[in-house]
Amino acid sequence: MNTIQACFQLDWPGFSLDVDLALPGHGVTALFGHSGSGKTTLLRCIAGLERAAHGRLQVDGEVWQDAQRWLPVHQRPIGYVFQEASLFAHLSVMGNLNYGMKRNAQAQQMRLDQAIELLGIGHLLTRKPDHLSGGERQRVGIARALAVCPRLLLMDEPLAALDLKRKQEILPYLERLHDELDIPLLYVSHSPDEVARLADYLVAMEAGRALVVAVNKWDDCDEEQRINIKRSIARKLHFLEFAKYHYISALKGQGVADLFKSIDQAYHAAMIKMPTPKLTRALQVAIERQAPPMMGLIRPKMRYAHQGGMNPPVVVVHGNALDKLPDSYTRYLEHSFRRMFKLEGTPLRVQYKSTDNPYAERPAPVKSRTKPKAVRYGRQK
Repeated sequence: MNTIQACFQLDWPGFSLDVDLALPGHGVTALFGHSGSGKTTLLRCIAGLERAAHGRLQVDGEVWQDAQRWLPVHQRPIGYVFQEASLFAHLSVMGNLNYGMKRNAQAQQMRLDQAIELLGIGHLLTRKPDHLSGGERQRVGIARALAVCPRLLLMDEPLAALDLKRKQEILPYLERLHDELDIPLLYVSHSPDEVARLADYLVAMEAGRALVVAVNKWDDCDEEQRINIKRSIARKLHFLEFAKYHYISALKGQGVADLFKSIDQAYHAAMIKMPTPKLTRALQVAIERQAPPMMGLIRPKMRYAHQGGMNPPVVVVHGNALDKLPDSYTRYLEHSFRRMFKLEGTPLRVQYKSTDNPYAERPAPVKSRTKPKAVRYGRQK
């Protein structure tokens, strides 16, 4: 099965994005979360509109970005639908569609005709954008994105700027795209209703980190398919061990309530405040169960712990000789803290702060070998 491997790290003042995802290469995957959670930033990184300092993107086995390679945005075979259609006001609908085809010399008229039919805009081709409703403009924008024959379609909250009536008007067309297109679609939204109607897979995001994974249409899978899907998820999403997985049927409402309950739990876990005495006691319990390994002739000594951040929680451990602790012991501490504080759905990071020995580099005092002179007391003759 073809997949989309997306790994990005971004750090801005007040915001960070840290995702490592293996997304399906078919169907609709929804990136779900509240405003500011990093949905649009992730989409822009995939499109090449935002360049992450540390990132890797592989689509159907082809590397678009890694440490050595960067495929410019105009060379990426994608279609991008923004919140606003952004049509050229001086061009007709057909003129806007033809302009989109110029981006890809291999774009076929047949694909454009298919998009026009799927989105029901055949009767609008001679109109100017000023004579279109909001829903009609957005349908034209989607058709323009499809006209370039993309291998990946990105939609950034395409219904956010529409009123309820226009949303109800365009949703059936999006469902037709879902049923008839053979390309993967990443759909950004913070609307549970849109996600329930359109998504096959769901990645819930909180402050740039994936927290909850849901697989939709679970009721349509037989037992063998369910086993294969779970095995594939365990293999490809092993790095999301802290996240909860839900297998749901949005159409029938099965498992949806538990899904959103998990999202709430994950949010509260990410924003938890852990007192220093409790953290230090939890650290002592973890050390009693498994002491840190010897580093040569020295065993690292951990003295106390305090909270260094939230969303996700950060625990700072103070002590001596902590700079060379193996990653395996750090993971052990992370698991221990999450278990003791019952943190579900959020990652937890452990950082170390070593106290230097003030005498480590001070030269030893030089002892004098000169014998002290004898001191005679009494009257001198």
